[in-house]
Amino acid sequence: MTPFDNLAYAGKQGARIAWYMGHYFAARRFRESKPAEERKSSGKGPGRNYIFAQMGELFARDLANVAKGYYPTPRDHDGTFRDIIAASRRYFADLPQAADRKAQGQSAEVYSPELAEKFPAYFLQNFHFQTGGYLTEESARLYDMQVEVLFSGTANAMRRQCLAPIAQYLRHKDQRRMALLDVACGTGRFVRFAKEAFPRLAVTGSDLSEAYLDEARNHARPFKIDFKPGPAEALPFADQSFDIVTSIYLFHEVPPVIRRQIAKEFARVLKPGGLLVFMDSLQTGDTPKIDAMLEAFPANFHEPYYPSYLREDLGSIFSEAGFTDITAEPVFLSKLVTAMKAD
Repeated sequence: MTPFDNLAYAGKQGARIAWYMGHYFAARRFRESKPAEERKSSGKGPGRNYIFAQMGELFARDLANVAKGYYPTPRDHDGTFRDIIAASRRYFADLPQAADRKAQGQSAEVYSPELAEKFPAYFLQNFHFQTGGYLTEESARLYDMQVEVLFSGTANAMRRQCLAPIAQYLRHKDQRRMALLDVACGTGRFVRFAKEAFPRLAVTGSDLSEAYLDEARNHARPFKIDFKPGPAEALPFADQSFDIVTSIYLFHEVPPVIRRQIAKEFARVLKPGGLLVFMDSLQTGDTPKIDAMLEAFPANFHEPYYPSYLREDLGSIFSEAGFTDITAEPVFLSKLVTAMKAD
């Protein structure tokens, strides 16, 4: 990359941070004006200087991966200026409703006996106190804005770190004969990154929410990516169908018993010697300065299964499911895990 490319990247990412962080602080001031009680952690937070330094390391890593040829210069695909403004308006329009749910302790408006026949109970919640949970077109259009605000514009950069182990795995392999499955693909941000980086790779996304899959199809255009609905704990694919399985920000939103079922499904649909690339939140002890912030998060943003995730032994889960060569490393506020399915 040229110095001009580096400056262009820095300018773009700096603008995204300013935009999404501005929304974060505006939302925090709004929440603090409401009667709902914010949960305070028992320890001291990391401080802004530490967070900004960690952001800088993340973006330096992002650029280094581009220089190594792991993936092309990042394009975040936030949409046109009109799209960005519309997303901002949707975010602020939903904020009072989310604050009211939090104040009232309401987080299961999406539940109904009819939906309970179609979806697992753990899924029928207003995660993040968001309107519609994960089941409506409106929530699908709102989701990415919420996530980027939560991570102050770094969510895409963290997701992109999952591309590096894939690039290393695919080296000297014929991509045309390889297939990747992204489990709980949501609105399709990662599958588009994967297709941009590896255009000859067959890419499939799977998710429980039809509304989110529709949003993913729109976001993925013009790339050819297959999408199929289904639960992660019972994937609608044959044994040994894929060479690579990815999963990003799923485990913290499911109960412990489901995590173990999902890990077994990862292994079932992977070919022997296949690669698992997994990303989710940091866990307690990964980055001790962040521990207090992690402790406060689930109550303030309604993540009922997050406390158990923080102390989950991911290595044991994946090992018991049939994976070997398990590695894990922190990536800013996320944790990147790679593993190989035993031959």
